[in-house]
Amino acid sequence: MRKLQKIQIGIWVEIIITIIVLGVFAGRNYMYKRTVPTMQGDYIKWVDFNVSSEALNKAYDWDVKTYGKKPHINWITLLAYEAAKTGGTFDDKAVSDMENCAKQMVAGKFDLEKQAKELKYYPYYKEAYGAVLNGFVGEYKIETQKKDGSVSYEKKYGLKAFSPIAKGFEYRDYDDFGVSRSYGFKREHLGHDMMGQIGTPVIATESGYIEALGWNQYGGWRIGIRSYDKKRYYYYAHLRQNYPYQKNLKVGSKVMAGDVIGYMGHTGYSTTENTNNIDEVHLHFGLQLIFDESQKDGNNEIWINCYELTKFLSKNRSEVRKVEGTKEWERCFDMKEMPAKTKNPKKPGNSNF
Repeated sequence: MRKLQKIQIGIWVEIIITIIVLGVFAGRNYMYKRTVPTMQGDYIKWVDFNVSSEALNKAYDWDVKTYGKKPHINWITLLAYEAAKTGGTFDDKAVSDMENCAKQMVAGKFDLEKQAKELKYYPYYKEAYGAVLNGFVGEYKIETQKKDGSVSYEKKYGLKAFSPIAKGFEYRDYDDFGVSRSYGFKREHLGHDMMGQIGTPVIATESGYIEALGWNQYGGWRIGIRSYDKKRYYYYAHLRQNYPYQKNLKVGSKVMAGDVIGYMGHTGYSTTENTNNIDEVHLHFGLQLIFDESQKDGNNEIWINCYELTKFLSKNRSEVRKVEGTKEWERCFDMKEMPAKTKNPKKPGNSNF
């Protein structure tokens, strides 16, 4: 009898061990899919954008410092090279290594492109980081006013993307990307929250066209802007009750980076339009990457964590002024750039975002 009991106990132990082992391998497989670059067909399927604001600032500074010189260090290339070596992790050691790499390039002692060919995931990171950052840096012309009151445009090279919050308005970041949400259905929070005051002017981060405008039960009054290269979709949600947008905006409207597009509020979480049902006033700022149009809506969407990105963009905040006699704010200085040529977009349907 005791022998039979020992056999039964042994069988149960083996079963439990098998379950644990299978669970560990399943977990590893899941993490592998989430952390290792993945492709489907000929386009990228998943992106974890873990570049720190420090790394972004360092790479950007090298890009601007070497512009017009040989070699010119492209900040996206520099970041992609370091990511290919670290698996996309940017700790202090990685930032220091990236700095040394740039110094060696300037001294003519290092050929990044040649060395990058030996790194398996360099092409992936270069395309993935390009999808995030391609519209941020380049040549542009900014309006300047002379002492006599006349206006001219000064040509510059540098950061032409803007923080989502206008200059002079206080806010605080809330890092909760991926945290669970339960309204409507259980889901992850796929954006970055920036807490502030009702009516704070919200700024177009990049030039593009309005792809979504109106009420959504999750985001309240929201605006969706697509970049001209169609790789980025910017999502601004929970805008102000009664007067959420700049009055002339409509689906298909073109906006310039730095334009005032709307105003911070706390609308949303209701099927009834114009309802304030969010506890705290804030802007939900989201950035979706699109490598293939099949990823725009559905289960294959790629949303990235913008926490470090918005810290980087805080160095360039659009200066605004109140339009007398109205509820509007407008930018103080106009900007001109040459966006990539694209076909006129089709009018989209009522997107969930």
